[in-house]
Amino acid sequence: MLTTWSVRRRLTLIAGLTALAGCLIALVVITLLTHVVMTDHGLDHAAAAGRRITFNVEKYAPNLPPLATTEEVDLIQVTDERGTVRQSSARLLNRPPLTRVIPTGDDGRTDTTLCTDQVPGERCLITVAHRARVDGAYWTVYTYAPAIPWYIHPLYVLGAALVVLLLTGLAAAGASATVRRALAPVRTIKEELAEITATDLGRRVPPSRHRDEISDLADTVNQTLDGLEAAVEQQRRFASDASHDLRSPVTAMRAQVEEARLHPEEADWDHTSKALLASLDRLQAIVTDLLTLTRLDSGAPGAKEPVDLAELVAEELDRRPRGKEIVRRLRPGVVVTGDRIRLARLLTNLLDNAERHAESRVTVSVGQRGERALLEVLDDGAGIAPDQREFVFDRFTRLDASRNRDAGGTGLGLPIAREIAHAHDGTLTIEDSPVGARFVLHLPLRNGYHG
Repeated sequence: MLTTWSVRRRLTLIAGLTALAGCLIALVVITLLTHVVMTDHGLDHAAAAGRRITFNVEKYAPNLPPLATTEEVDLIQVTDERGTVRQSSARLLNRPPLTRVIPTGDDGRTDTTLCTDQVPGERCLITVAHRARVDGAYWTVYTYAPAIPWYIHPLYVLGAALVVLLLTGLAAAGASATVRRALAPVRTIKEELAEITATDLGRRVPPSRHRDEISDLADTVNQTLDGLEAAVEQQRRFASDASHDLRSPVTAMRAQVEEARLHPEEADWDHTSKALLASLDRLQAIVTDLLTLTRLDSGAPGAKEPVDLAELVAEELDRRPRGKEIVRRLRPGVVVTGDRIRLARLLTNLLDNAERHAESRVTVSVGQRGERALLEVLDDGAGIAPDQREFVFDRFTRLDASRNRDAGGTGLGLPIAREIAHAHDGTLTIEDSPVGARFVLHLPLRNGYHG
């Protein structure tokens, strides 16, 4: 995992590299433009000197006046029609023509660049050749100016390098400071999370002053902590309730055995054994339900097979012992995808709950609502108040009416049923009904089924 320091270093490095790339690109563009401007400047000076000398050649040849050089243009040669040098500037005295280029255009001028080793201190030269008419022949006036190298000048390169390094350093420093300020809330969140423990889940990370990604991160962390606190609190209640419900049958069995041992000659061992078996049955039921919830909570995958709800309900009802009247309203062909054993457990839990609360009759219906399968279990009992309909799905929850009717219930049947429904991408809720409690299960229909 990246720490805030490593993130800052990486972002600073990226900002520095970006600034460096930007400076280099700008430097290349500026250098190219400067090179063009300076080259044009040298070419203009050479051309101006060439025009002036050409005028003097045409006017005074063959008795040429002394050459007038300038600081920018001090390399000049004048050749006649045979290519013989007739006049040269001081730096080119007694040297052959540096080039044989002859102007051929209508304007009597040719521009080019030549590289030679004939001129000390100069490697490449901007060359401007002008044609001069002398007594019916054509002479050529050559003016030369130093060609500008691509890097302009060593001092230019040094200055540009220093400017690039300075700008890059400033950009990196600015980026580092900006990132440090931007990541300060992240560091605060990290430190706060490090101090939060399982015994202090009520603390929350401070929100950001600005509505940005950091603020969204703080909100997400706080929402996660809310969920974690709720889950831990639920687990604590679950452990407390489980220990209490497990302790009850154990305590009852211990009391029965101790009482029988105190008065063995008066003990009704047959009654005692039946009472112990009843407590053991309750203990086994609690342990079985706890194991089932553990598997469901762990997300253990179930089977994925087609299940016809009407057939499943009919088989389970035929298998149940006769008790209260059960009315069947089963629509055939309502097929879902799921684990047949788990769906049967869901149905059994709903039927057990309905029979405990029904006065005389339980109605089981299978149908379809839109694109979802529908299973309803309705009893004709006292019903469940609207404000308690979600409460009954909490683990180890038994309403007072349930405790009075059946003190042996584990309080896990309905939570297990809802977990099974969720595992099948469905819902299990309690909906309004004229009488009694109406449990409604919605499951997605099997792909390709259009009942």
